[in-house]
Amino acid sequence: MRNSDLDYTVIKAGVIYGRGDHMLDHLSHALQTFPVFALVGMKGKAMRPLAVEDLVRILQAAMLEGRLSRRTVAATGPEEMTLGDAVRRVARVVGKRPLWIRVPVAMHCVLAWGMERIMKTPLITLAQLRILSEGIVEPMPPCDHLPDDLQSRTFFTDDQIRKGLPETGKFGLKDLRWFA
Repeated sequence: MRNSDLDYTVIKAGVIYGRGDHMLDHLSHALQTFPVFALVGMKGKAMRPLAVEDLVRILQAAMLEGRLSRRTVAATGPEEMTLGDAVRRVARVVGKRPLWIRVPVAMHCVLAWGMERIMKTPLITLAQLRILSEGIVEPMPPCDHLPDDLQSRTFFTDDQIRKGLPETGKFGLKDLRWFA
């Protein structure tokens, strides 16, 4: 595509959060349901959560204004943290204090494989696990930089988390394929 005459913009987005996402939705429901939370891998990997409103600004600039024509750009949040740090923030906001345990990636693979088969929207998928186990800070291969005015400036704060949270609830039978 890059060598063609076609116009394009490739946006490599990291973990996106906001109302209706899988991150806050699934984390909050998992924290409401389980007294133990299994963190991915024996060592935390870095990520940069991206607020959906920051991604929307980038998409508008690309699609409506043509500002990112023929470019590949990375879209990540302004704050680097581990998944464990992000989960702990969500837990604090929803008022939960689970037992935190680190679980090897191989065990999470078994969990994700099973969740993909029994849940309508899996708690974690094999694709998500791969991303989380590798970390999401720098895109591969390197990308063009976003213009300064399109850089993400929305931090993963308690207020941002509250804005994106779904209704309080636990996982239950309604989340299983057989009860759809």
